[in-house]
Amino acid sequence: MPTLSYHHRFEPGTKPSAPPLLLLHGTGGDENDLIPLGRKLSPGSALLSPRGNVSEHGARRFFARLAEGVFDPAEVTRRTHALADFITAAAQQYRFDPARLTAVGFSNGANIAATLLLLRPETLGAAVLLRPMVVLEPATLPDLRGRRVLLSSGNLDPIVPPDHPRRLTDLLRRAGADVTPHTRVASHGLVPADFAVAEDFLRAVA
Repeated sequence: MPTLSYHHRFEPGTKPSAPPLLLLHGTGGDENDLIPLGRKLSPGSALLSPRGNVSEHGARRFFARLAEGVFDPAEVTRRTHALADFITAAAQQYRFDPARLTAVGFSNGANIAATLLLLRPETLGAAVLLRPMVVLEPATLPDLRGRRVLLSSGNLDPIVPPDHPRRLTDLLRRAGADVTPHTRVASHGLVPADFAVAEDFLRAVA
């Protein structure tokens, strides 16, 4: 059986109809950061929250960056496959269905959720991407028909380039995903409108 290679938290679900959530923190976070958000957005969901295993001057991430907004595609690919293998092992260990697993990722966590969809789509059924950017554009796109994705962006975000939400939306749609983009007056940090639209999205995928 594959090993659980990431330090993580798992909370069993209490509501069978609620989708299990994969919680993916942003830079500097850990496996505890998004647990309260997961409980708020989808009460009763099982929660799987891994800790990023890359250190950027002590700040945890899921893959490295060479500079702000600059990434090594080979490293991103390798880290994405490692996380996908962890999800596969966790699904066996904790007995949840990856086809129902919904990623809720913020910033760096949203980025690796997007690359999971693009490189290992069998590990996710849906995704909530909070403040993502384009970090990888595969030469061959997967078949994402049947996958639903919420993409929530801020129009005052100093980290995500202004064209990236549209580019990521187009990329996922070309792969067949049902993408719902939302842009609000916000910086990189989350605002109440992000939570409201995510709650609605998760209720719809239950």
